[in-house]
Amino acid sequence: MTTTEAPPAAPKPPHHTPARRTLAFLRNTWRGLTSMRTALVLLFLLALAALPGALLPQRKLNAPKVDEYIAAHGWWGTLLDKLEFYDVYSSIWFSAIYLLLMISLVGCLTPRSFEYVKAMRAKPVLTPRNLARMPHYRLGRGKTDVTAEIAAVHKQLSGWRRVEREEAGGVRTISAERGFLRETGNLLFHFSMLGLIVFFALGKLFSYEGQVIVQADGSTFCNSGIYNYDSFNAGLRVDGTDLNPFCVKVNDFTARFTASGQPDYYHSNIEYQSGADLDTNTWRPYGLEVNSPLRTAGDRVYLLGHGYSPKFTVTFPDGTQRTQNTQWRTVDPATMLAEGATKFDQPGVTDEVQRRTRQLAITGLFAPTAFLHGNVLTSSAPEASDPAVAVDVLRGDLGLDSGRGQSVFEVDQSRVDDGRLKKVARENLKVGQEIKLDDGTKIRFDGVGQWVSLQVSHDPTQGFVLGFAIAMFLGLGASLLVKRRRLWVRVKPGTEDDPGTVIEVAGLARTDQAGYGEEFHRVSERLLGGQKG
Repeated sequence: MTTTEAPPAAPKPPHHTPARRTLAFLRNTWRGLTSMRTALVLLFLLALAALPGALLPQRKLNAPKVDEYIAAHGWWGTLLDKLEFYDVYSSIWFSAIYLLLMISLVGCLTPRSFEYVKAMRAKPVLTPRNLARMPHYRLGRGKTDVTAEIAAVHKQLSGWRRVEREEAGGVRTISAERGFLRETGNLLFHFSMLGLIVFFALGKLFSYEGQVIVQADGSTFCNSGIYNYDSFNAGLRVDGTDLNPFCVKVNDFTARFTASGQPDYYHSNIEYQSGADLDTNTWRPYGLEVNSPLRTAGDRVYLLGHGYSPKFTVTFPDGTQRTQNTQWRTVDPATMLAEGATKFDQPGVTDEVQRRTRQLAITGLFAPTAFLHGNVLTSSAPEASDPAVAVDVLRGDLGLDSGRGQSVFEVDQSRVDDGRLKKVARENLKVGQEIKLDDGTKIRFDGVGQWVSLQVSHDPTQGFVLGFAIAMFLGLGASLLVKRRRLWVRVKPGTEDDPGTVIEVAGLARTDQAGYGEEFHRVSERLLGGQKG
């Protein structure tokens, strides 16, 4: 019995090997990523991804507002939090789109730049044999010889990229092109967009932004460290130890409101010092307004808003007095109704246990223009024309020396709940009125001051971002308004019976013909000297 062996399997073609397939997949992925269509899609996705950052509260800007939004929207608010919709600009998905767009632009623009340089160095194309087939064509006659006519054509086509060539029979041609600024503008737009993305990212690394409340009574703020701020957002490369040094003194604050209570005008007279002024203690005046920030030491100081600081004087049983005007938080921007807590530590008490049982907190509401609904205080207008307070006086352990930070606007509610802080009085007070506690302590409402909210912003890439943004608009304008067009001129010598020259002029728009017919007519009129053809 004879057995036959199966023929060996044919080897796989080289392009079917795993390495080849992987290489082909990577090459196709790179080509797709670096196409202009992909770049436009990613740009659209980036704009779409930025919408939640504008529509939803962001944790870095207003963490309490985010907590309120989550609490008000239940599972939906919690889901958005898990998807990082309250931290849009630092989220993984936004950063991924941002990075892919930058890679796509680099990969797209690199070969286009080489093609652009190659096209700029290339000579205009040859003159077609049959110019009469071009979309725009005119025929005329010249009275001088070919050399003179060609020289006149060169003069008329000043500003065009052109090349002169010779053909058989003494015929000479000129090929001219114009409108390369269109492609220049296109590249400028995309390179500017790339620069904008790069410097915007660098700005996030080296920028910082801080907010601080300063009393408008000559109080001073110095940009000497992050501990001076109420809130501080630092870039990834900023540790807060090398801030640009400057100081600001807030002397006053003026606000005007419309008849409906809307703010119409904010102004604060401030003084500032930076650079050599810090060594000489020289103060320079500046009128700070909402849309007129102070620019000094490479930083910008903005006026964000204002509020009120009720002033209280506490007279303790031993006759010692303490006065404070602590800022209170605005809870109704329309009427500037505010809430807060002014805290006092009784002087002269050396025993730590006794001191922690004698601390005072004046909490409640402040109304710049008082209005009573029964016994409930509210405000009818934002101006401080009839100020009043509705206060609860708490006595006990405020936790000021517990080692834990607490809000300047409120007391630790847990200390009220467990009895370490007890309410000892409640009263509505107008300016000059006072409360007398059971131990003889007197609390007087002396009036109200004002505070301003300042924001200090530092962004070393701001000028570059502005420059690239302007360049983007210039490039976009050039790419939309400039048209690529070509022009050919052929000059033939005449005969003995018909001396002179025959001049053919033809034109072609590279992109679209809108408007080129009029330009071609004007150019050909000059070249043919008004002859009909």
